[in-house]
Amino acid sequence: MKKTFLVLAVAIFGFSMSASAQEYWNFGIKGGVNFSNMTSDGFEDNNSRTGFNVGLLAEIPVSDRFSVQPEVLYSTQGTEATRVFAGERYNGEYQVDYVQVPLIAKIYLIDGLALEAGPSFNFAVNEEYDFENGGLDLETEPEMASTFEFGGALGASYKFNNGFFLSGRYTQGFTDAFDSDNWDDDAVKNNGIQLGVGLIF
Repeated sequence: MKKTFLVLAVAIFGFSMSASAQEYWNFGIKGGVNFSNMTSDGFEDNNSRTGFNVGLLAEIPVSDRFSVQPEVLYSTQGTEATRVFAGERYNGEYQVDYVQVPLIAKIYLIDGLALEAGPSFNFAVNEEYDFENGGLDLETEPEMASTFEFGGALGASYKFNNGFFLSGRYTQGFTDAFDSDNWDDDAVKNNGIQLGVGLIF
C-alpha cells in the first residue's frame, strides 16, 4: 500500500510535467537536509533527528509577484526519544520516510526573494526503530506510522538569475503521525526544519 502511494505521487507529478507544453512552467530539482522531531506526551525526553530531502518541483507563475509551486519530495524524518512503556525504558531512534507532496504559494517581495507557505500531503513509505533496552541494541520495523499525514510548510527562498536557489522551511504535521491503535492514546505530531538548494531550468 505504501509503495502504491509513492508510485501514484510520482506518476501524478510526471503527468503534469509531460502534459504541460506551456513555456512559462519552470521545472527543477532540489535537495537538502532535515532537522526533524516528533512531539508527544508519551515521550519522556526527545531530540531532533538529522535526515535529508530530495525531489522535483514545478514553479508556475500566476503574476509578476506570485507563483504556485507543486513538489514531490522524498523526506527522511523521525526523532531520538526515550519512551517508558509497561514499566520498561526504551532509548532509541525512530525513522519514518515520507513522500511529501507540498503545494506551495510563493510571494516575491523583491526579485529573487520569496515567502513560501502551503499545505503538504505526506505518505509514509518506510519506518524503522533502533532502540536500546537492558543493554541490548535492537532494530525493528514497527509499522506504527499513519499511512497519510496532512501538514503544512512555511518559509522563504532566494532564486539567483541562473536558476540556482536556496530555501528554508518550517514544517508541521497537523494529523497524528502514528495510528492511535499502535501508540496508546498519545498524539504524535511531526515538525522540523528543511534547508535546501536547488536548480530551476
